[in-house]
Amino acid sequence: MKRRMSGFTLVELLMVLAIIGILAAIAIPNLLTAIAKAKQKRSVSDIRTIAMAWEARATDMNRYNAAGIDGVSTPVTLTQLQSALQPTYSKMLPQHDGWGNNFVLSTDQTWGSSTPAARYMIVSAGADGVVAANVVQGPFSNFDCDIIYTNGVFLAYPEGTQVQTQNSTQ
Repeated sequence: MKRRMSGFTLVELLMVLAIIGILAAIAIPNLLTAIAKAKQKRSVSDIRTIAMAWEARATDMNRYNAAGIDGVSTPVTLTQLQSALQPTYSKMLPQHDGWGNNFVLSTDQTWGSSTPAARYMIVSAGADGVVAANVVQGPFSNFDCDIIYTNGVFLAYPEGTQVQTQNSTQ
């Protein structure tokens, strides 16, 4: 009687590896896009958190700046904002967007000025981490675009299927 060897042949193993490779080639790009979209959604949510606290304080104080910021271009540091909003209006303000970049905060009057600020802006630079010089308002479909929120509305926001660029896989 001959004893038969059990196991997989080389061809069977190569077929299994080929199938796994094809599945990975399909799944990995979708996974990377889902991760980038989650970072984008987190940034939008964190911007809303900061804005709600800032708006609540403005309701009480009748101004957006500390003492009481020309063109919403006067920078505000997160530390200044935290000292004004935490813990009364928000237990903890988000410090970074979904990509780990600092939020860009500004008002139309200098922080601490006796002139009340009437406008504010919160910006997430997107996946590329660079705030664009030219603001594209309305919905966008690129992970690198800036998410911009000002005085209760999003000026630039993600919508629809997003485009993955080379820089946005960070």
